Amino acid sequence: MNKLEMTEKIMAAKSEIGLGWEAIAEQVGLSPVFLTSACLGMNSLKPEFADRLCQILGLPAEISSALQAFPHKHWDQIPTDPVIYRFHEVIGVYGETLKELIHEKFGDGIMSAIDFSMEIDKEANPAGDRVVITMNGKFLPYKRW
Repeated sequence: MNKLEMTEKIMAAKSEIGLGWEAIAEQVGLSPVFLTSACLGMNSLKPEFADRLCQILGLPAEISSALQAFPHKHWDQIPTDPVIYRFHEVIGVYGETLKELIHEKFGDGIMSAIDFSMEIDKEANPAGDRVVITMNGKFLPYKRW
């Protein structure tokens, strides 16, 4: 079973039981962001978490195996989905600014997307609810040799 087939089966089961990602993640014992990413095929799960998810969603062992498989991460095109496209827009507009400020504060290096966590929250605001995204990645200086 490939990651796309896995994701389709997970999404159908999730819809059928009527639970959101936060409720499922709480039962599995992982962050909603990481669990969702794994279910969408962009990360892998350890056996105990994959099995627990499959138990919650009533899915067979082949889904657990697919969740445990290492993903191949690739981006073939600029996304057309408005939510995802806006993140590309943010990086297009603020990417150089982020890089400049990270280098000023830390030196020459990058923010890890491996030693990384992210939270997504909702903030009530009279002018319209706000999306609050907190990314936390380890700074990795470039090695010199």
